[in-house]
Amino acid sequence: MNDDPVKLVALCGSLREGSHSLQALMIAVRAAEAAGAVVEVFDPSERPLPFCYGPADEKLEANRDEWKRMTADADGLILCTPEYHGSCSGVLKNALDLVGFDEMEDKVTGLLSVLGGASNANALNHLRVICRWVHAWVIPHQASVGAAYSAFNPDGTLKDEKLHRRVERVGRDVVKYVRLLRREPELPSGRGRS
Repeated sequence: MNDDPVKLVALCGSLREGSHSLQALMIAVRAAEAAGAVVEVFDPSERPLPFCYGPADEKLEANRDEWKRMTADADGLILCTPEYHGSCSGVLKNALDLVGFDEMEDKVTGLLSVLGGASNANALNHLRVICRWVHAWVIPHQASVGAAYSAFNPDGTLKDEKLHRRVERVGRDVVKYVRLLRREPELPSGRGRS
């Protein structure tokens, strides 16, 4: 059994100053840390990423390389996106476009969304498809913070305690599922057999 600490990367899909997405993400991050994980936060508002296959830019490419390294080295991820037009943000999608199977395969991934209107799962459902496409393991539990403009207390906690616990659970569950997957010995590949 692998007793190494669980290493996670948390990614905010918003560039907005005072981002509610970052506030929600940090609730899950603190819960993951309380469960024993070591979490690195990658905030594209502080470390901008280049567009996938966009023009070369040395500074942006260094940020991309760091994002790819962090993702490859992690056991799992916590992703939080604002919902724009019924889907995840371009910022988050671009970050995921910059990584692939090499970085994402077998990573346990937790999903959060934040939106101005009523809580729903549109962006979360799209993220599930994207993450599965690069062979990540998306945990069953997810959380969506609706009416984000009025959902948070000044200290960054959520006013709705039940919702606050749901967001915390995303962070804890990523840690839990990494540990569960570590307990199983790797099975022999079935490739070539019928």
